[in-house]
Amino acid sequence: MNTLSPDNHSRVERWLLLVLLGVYGLLAVGFVLRTPVWQAPDEPAHYNYVAQVAENGCCPVIEPGDWDQAYLETLRGQQFAPELLDAIDTLEYEDHQPPLYYLLAAPVYSVSGGSLTALRLVSVLFGAGVVVCAYGVGGALLPGRRGVALAAAAFVAFLPQHLAILASVNNDSLAELIVGLTLWLLILYVQGRGVPVWLLGLLVGAGLLTKMNTIFLIGLVPLGITLRWWLVRRRDNAGLSALVRALALFALPALLLAGLWWARNVGVYGWPDLFGLGAHNAVVVGQPRTAEMIAAEGWGAYLRAALYYTYNSFWGQFGWMAYPLQTWMYAALTVFLGVAVLGLLLGLRRLRGALADPALRVAWALLLLALVVTFAQFVYYNTEFVQFQGRYLYPGLIPFAVLVALGLDTGRLVLLGEPRATRWWWLTPAVVALLAPLDLYLLWRVIPLLNP
Repeated sequence: MNTLSPDNHSRVERWLLLVLLGVYGLLAVGFVLRTPVWQAPDEPAHYNYVAQVAENGCCPVIEPGDWDQAYLETLRGQQFAPELLDAIDTLEYEDHQPPLYYLLAAPVYSVSGGSLTALRLVSVLFGAGVVVCAYGVGGALLPGRRGVALAAAAFVAFLPQHLAILASVNNDSLAELIVGLTLWLLILYVQGRGVPVWLLGLLVGAGLLTKMNTIFLIGLVPLGITLRWWLVRRRDNAGLSALVRALALFALPALLLAGLWWARNVGVYGWPDLFGLGAHNAVVVGQPRTAEMIAAEGWGAYLRAALYYTYNSFWGQFGWMAYPLQTWMYAALTVFLGVAVLGLLLGLRRLRGALADPALRVAWALLLLALVVTFAQFVYYNTEFVQFQGRYLYPGLIPFAVLVALGLDTGRLVLLGEPRATRWWWLTPAVVALLAPLDLYLLWRVIPLLNP
């Protein structure tokens, strides 16, 4: 017998979410304080973008000299030793990035006197929003299994590499927040929960003003709008004009916001360089190229390296890919993932019953498509540059976390049986929260190794 009423159940969940956010905050601040200066991927270039905006206004232009391959290799090789940092402000190869994150961070830079710690804390704050969005997405998809929502939030909060990225100066944190909020509201929209399409358009526009890896939203959201119209067209007597109107209300704010930035880029870099990527690619001379690696080492070596480093760095490989986790940690995390996958396979029949609602089926399809497209973006990026960094998959982290949580929760149901499983609903998020002690160990033993 369940000893908790639905209202009490929700109250417990909210308290647990607050506790989870508190633990996330403590761990994230730990990473902020324990990670040596500049020992997060591309942090100097992101910091210098914020500095330029704060001191000179928006927006900087990427140009020759912003990338120095030899200097970067020296810095990484000697772990950013203090005597090598005199020219750190010349690393400006992120100047092609959209400006929203840097505009939001610039006042903090000015007030704090350029404090790196203060700017890292801005990313931590955005990261807390990502955790909440994971909870919201999980709850919207599986309202009857709220342990899944908490487990998804815990996975996003305590995944070691993700925590390290959210504790650095990097526009990934804001991009992930916008992606997570858009997915959450899109799922609610598909379910007919009163989300206005213009708000979805504003979010997508904000995403395109933050980072290019949010661009998949410009296709995903209109697809969701179209599918929602298809579901209700007969019930609401909604003709094609209603769909066109909804798509227009979405597109207007999205394209207006993004179009301002794209027009600026064309004016600065020339047609057709809407995103500034052509200028960026011309500047980063010496960055490892995929074609060169394949020509030198062959397809087999390339694919093995891609799988090995991407998988490892998804879980944790700190600094500039310098310090991986210990082998036994990867083994334990692989077992953890394997259990989740097995649970998903065992739970397909159970999930089929939960998807009787057509709107819920559409919501799940959109979530899975977001995950697939994120992976496709990662593969596409690696067709030009060798970038085997798992963090580039994090725009799809919330969908992935929901699937992991669902798989683990299904395993709980199978092992305990329905009557006992109801009382032990909290077990799934508790298992995922075991990542938090791992984070503490890494803060204590691994992160200090980044010091020169």
